[in-house]
Amino acid sequence: MKMRFLGNTGVRVSELALGAMTFGGRGYWKSIGEVEQKDADLLVNAALDGGINFFDTADVYSEGRAEEILGKALGNRRKDIILATKVRGRTGSGPNDVGLSRHHIIEGCNASLKRLGTDYIDLYQVHNFDAYTPLEETMRALDDLVRDGKVRYIGASNYAGWQLMKALHISEKQNLEKYVTLQAYYSLVCRDLENEMIPLCLDQNLGVLVWSPLGGGFLTGKYRRGQHRPQNARRSDPENQFLNFDEEKGFDIVEELDKIAKNHNATVAQAALNYLLRKPAISSVIIGAKNLDQLNDNLRTTDWVMTDEEVQRLDELSKPTKVYPYWMQQNNLRDRI
Repeated sequence: MKMRFLGNTGVRVSELALGAMTFGGRGYWKSIGEVEQKDADLLVNAALDGGINFFDTADVYSEGRAEEILGKALGNRRKDIILATKVRGRTGSGPNDVGLSRHHIIEGCNASLKRLGTDYIDLYQVHNFDAYTPLEETMRALDDLVRDGKVRYIGASNYAGWQLMKALHISEKQNLEKYVTLQAYYSLVCRDLENEMIPLCLDQNLGVLVWSPLGGGFLTGKYRRGQHRPQNARRSDPENQFLNFDEEKGFDIVEELDKIAKNHNATVAQAALNYLLRKPAISSVIIGAKNLDQLNDNLRTTDWVMTDEEVQRLDELSKPTKVYPYWMQQNNLRDRI
């Protein structure tokens, strides 16, 4: 397993990370995975043995159970890995049990530390933007957690460009800890990140952590044009989806991935992950697994490298729409050549 730097830090993380969103199976997260402690132990140990040293979770996954299960699965190997979790979502029925206020961040961090069974979090990420709390309050609270030794680095997730840049400016101006990573949705069926966020992260030296790199399971190869959808899967019902994209275009991409995978004795899922590892700014790609077969297949992603020509073919098939002002800026860029 190759290692990459975590953004502009000296910490090195595996280019694949194991996400714990499938752990617990409670509430909203039940449909994503119901991995209990015994199977989680197997997955975590297999990931460690496969070279993964980076694990990602969140306080809201299965209402806190994902953190508990992951913490127990890591056990005394906790010191050998980089552990990331998140804060922002609703964790209780109270009026202050949600958001990025100083109150909720500090309470959330303490609760996560307890559930994870650790006294520090390597990467503490805000799960989404909070329009009701001043960014200055959020950044100061995160800075305090770093200074208290409870958190080592901070990151953002699901931010827009102006939100991320404003947060970085506040940290610079007030001498506070800066975000070192952006965790964001990025896949061959959704390359919107390339319009603004990838250039921003490259400019500001942030590492990108990719969530849902397989487009909610669509890029595993189990969804094919003209074939019945698998039962009890995340995209079994095409009308009820959290991740929306043009499936006809997606089928074209899957067919090309299949051709590329066969050239490397690989699978469609491996090819989809391999493609992302060839893109700029990526620190790590977060994979999820419900069983050892899925995990072992994903781990083999790093055994081979997609060729430049294969990357270009996928680039062309999955090309994102340039929104304003980026199409105009691209046109003006050509005038300079």
